[in-house]
Amino acid sequence: MAFARPSLATLMQRVAAEMAQRLGLGALLERGPLRVLAALVAGQSHAAHGFADWVSRQIIPDTADPEFLERWADLWGVTRKAAGPASGFVHFTGTNGTVINSGFLVQRSDGIQYETTAVGLISGGVADVPVTATVGGANTNADIGTALQLVSPLAGLGTDCTVADDGSGRGITGGTDTESDSDLRARMKQRVQNTPNGGSPADYERWALEIAGVTRVWVRRQPNGASSVGVWFVLDNDPVSIIPGTPKVDEVFEHIDPLRPAGMAADGLIVAAPVALELNPEIELTPDSAAVRSAVEAALVDLLHREASLGEPLLLSHINEAISNAAGESDHVLVSPVADVAAAPTEIHVLGTITWS
Repeated sequence: MAFARPSLATLMQRVAAEMAQRLGLGALLERGPLRVLAALVAGQSHAAHGFADWVSRQIIPDTADPEFLERWADLWGVTRKAAGPASGFVHFTGTNGTVINSGFLVQRSDGIQYETTAVGLISGGVADVPVTATVGGANTNADIGTALQLVSPLAGLGTDCTVADDGSGRGITGGTDTESDSDLRARMKQRVQNTPNGGSPADYERWALEIAGVTRVWVRRQPNGASSVGVWFVLDNDPVSIIPGTPKVDEVFEHIDPLRPAGMAADGLIVAAPVALELNPEIELTPDSAAVRSAVEAALVDLLHREASLGEPLLLSHINEAISNAAGESDHVLVSPVADVAAAPTEIHVLGTITWS
């Protein structure tokens, strides 16, 4: 039976009753000195009970406060992932031949700054130059076309610039917040329950999860013949897409490559992004309002976060259940899909466009 911490009022009643019994009194006077003494003793006891209650939470990683959670995780070699900066390209305009040096700063209207990571050269009046945010955090991500300004003027360069397409339809992306307590607990649990084993699937999962932004990982044996291992992962907290881009795939590969077993073939490690398989449901909703539509969309996003898995089907009954559980929904008809939605071995379901009929 779990320990129930007594309230201050309960402790005061207990102390007063104990004092009255020990002194042979029927009861303590409401405003007498013994009643004041009982209140003081109860207050000290309540503080001691509070400390014991706090300690009881810190001795178990599942309930420990952030500081002690980090200390528990450190014992297992798991450290909280720091906030990561976003990166991408900025579109500059100016006079042909103008050189933009590495480390040149541009700034968003809210003060977030980005610095160039390579030398750029204005040609044809424009130049797209790679940049990285100077600080970490999901708020450093920026959509294509976001307005930026030079921090310091540069002769031959226009004052205004914009976030450019990185070549895959993304802007400045990859920025991540400091790892949450729940994600850190999950990684520590994965480490505790899976002893390092010289390159087991659990090892590859743990290595991939050590990279900022990576939230779910799938490891497959021999996808490219004997002595090969495949690693696929997603970024559930990315505001643009859970499917990682090439820079993040490369980052995970470069992190795992020196950790994998020495006997593996040079081309034996495959790190890749899952192929997004859009779920485009058609729904007749009752009542059909903006609020209920928003709730249904949120419920479907949550369903996919919990149940979408690499190469696994999405169950029709679970889609219907998610819609039914949305706040405000009283009835619905799922026009499509009409059956469980299959996925190829390297595909994962993501929410596409909902048609409201």
